Amino acid sequence: KLVRGKAIPPESAPWRVKRAIRAANRIVAGKPYCYGGGHARWRSGCYDCSGTVSYALGGPGARLIDSPMPSGSFMRWGQRGKGRWITVYANGGHMYAVIAGLRLDTSQTAGAGPGWSRANVHQRGFRVRHPRGL
Repeated sequence: KLVRGKAIPPESAPWRVKRAIRAANRIVAGKPYCYGGGHARWRSGCYDCSGTVSYALGGPGARLIDSPMPSGSFMRWGQRGKGRWITVYANGGHMYAVIAGLRLDTSQTAGAGPGWSRANVHQRGFRVRHPRGL
């Protein structure tokens, strides 16, 4: 569910999914886009696409990755195919995640930075990955 730009985790979601959503909600409000933002450390003044997904899936969030990763690294991360709760779409230049049915991306917000949307249009040319069990 999406309420005023923030995702609400389903009650039935696993704890890692709830943590990913809550972490992403912390950066979708007021954090602008910047290339390379969120790569050096979890907390940043701005985030790019992979920094955004890294924040949700990393230490502040679901604890599924140990450090922020660029989009190219997500092309080999996790398991192939769509996940039940979390799916990452990555190529060498862009990436986004679908978490509990909502898209976490920087390209859906008109350059404003990280954001959630209901748009689940998946472009060609992306590797589709998911964390084991999710």
